[in-house]
Amino acid sequence: MNQFFRLGLHEVAQRLRKGKLKPSVYIKSLLDRINELEGSVQAWQWLDRGRAMAIAKKADTSATALRAAHPLYGIPIGVKDNIYTAGIPTEMGCCLYQNYVPEVSADIVTRIEKSGAFVFGKTVTTEAAFMVPSKTRNPWNFKHTPGGSSSGSAAAVAAGFVPGAIGTQTNGSVIRPAAYCGIVGYKMTRGLIGVDGIMPFSPMFDQPGVFARSVADSALLASSFAGPRSGISPNAAPLKNAPRLAAVRSPSWYLAEREARTQFEVDISRLRSAGASIDVIELPGEFDRAHKVHRTIMLYEAARVSRAIRDEFRGYFSDFLIHALEEGDRVTETQFRDAVKKKNALQNSFASFMDRGYSAVVTPPATGEAPNSLHVTGDPSFCSIWTLIGAPAITIPTGLGPKGLPLGLQLISAVDEDNYLLATAAWCERHSPFKGLSS
Repeated sequence: MNQFFRLGLHEVAQRLRKGKLKPSVYIKSLLDRINELEGSVQAWQWLDRGRAMAIAKKADTSATALRAAHPLYGIPIGVKDNIYTAGIPTEMGCCLYQNYVPEVSADIVTRIEKSGAFVFGKTVTTEAAFMVPSKTRNPWNFKHTPGGSSSGSAAAVAAGFVPGAIGTQTNGSVIRPAAYCGIVGYKMTRGLIGVDGIMPFSPMFDQPGVFARSVADSALLASSFAGPRSGISPNAAPLKNAPRLAAVRSPSWYLAEREARTQFEVDISRLRSAGASIDVIELPGEFDRAHKVHRTIMLYEAARVSRAIRDEFRGYFSDFLIHALEEGDRVTETQFRDAVKKKNALQNSFASFMDRGYSAVVTPPATGEAPNSLHVTGDPSFCSIWTLIGAPAITIPTGLGPKGLPLGLQLISAVDEDNYLLATAAWCERHSPFKGLSS
């Protein structure tokens, strides 16, 4: 088996565009890798091997000018199964939608295809992109969860099945699975990219995100569907000067396991040794209520988005999901509006915090290593605040815990400072010794 599946997104894109690697040869490498490991990882909800190879062989004969005009020419991308794909099943992790095939793709899928990439397959999502796991396993250890809800996207990239994938985050559904699977997960500023064609859960928080094996690859993929107006650069060069960082334990610190706390201290020490200025500091006290505010808004919206379909098809959904939505039913309009006001106040407070001159906040991306269970997706608490306030966030892998599973570092910047976040993360990544499964 050739080893082209190990190539990162930037490198394979360059080789394909310059004609130094045939798309069919590359796709065969990915399919061989999938044939080797998919039975254990189970990252794909839908994958048509024949279709993928046919697209690749057609691309083999494309003109040089066509290749040069498309930054992701011939690149296969994994797409989370709550994102509409025309002519390809989109089942949302729900038995109710089994074999549902949309007629129109989500806007982000259309944009990716215009950049020259194609939908390689649909990656597994948890039920309705919430918290009930599906079949996917962590490629580092098949007895452990890959996280959720973008389970398949994270696992597919980590296992070497695909160089990049897209997912969604409403709480911690990009950052957490990326951290558990030892890859880079990036969610951009809320509202920077539209969500047309993505199954809604909580419209105030739903947003797309990307998975790749490096910060630079994440930027390239995000820029391909963000569009020129977003301002996201396809090239995430590291900062020229060492950053000033705020090391924040956050109100969820009490949930952090020993290995997460130790890794956080190791990461701070390593970055300081590399020249970073790091203040260990806490967020203002009002952030202690952020998790409750987020949950109130999220479940209120989810309950109302789903009410009609629940009334008609209640038996098609898990008890866990139904109970969460019923919690949302009990949130009053007054409570919801109060939560939105608190959210807005926290956004302003964080903006003032970042005005102190920090390049980014750094904090753990998860409570620790991926849990040793396939019946849970892990705790999203270390992501909730940043999703609530709509700030851009990224996680980079930085080490392994005592069980041999990845640990990482999450970075958050001010709203709309996505390029600065990516450059800061690339600087930190340069000083991380971590090597992934597909390295």
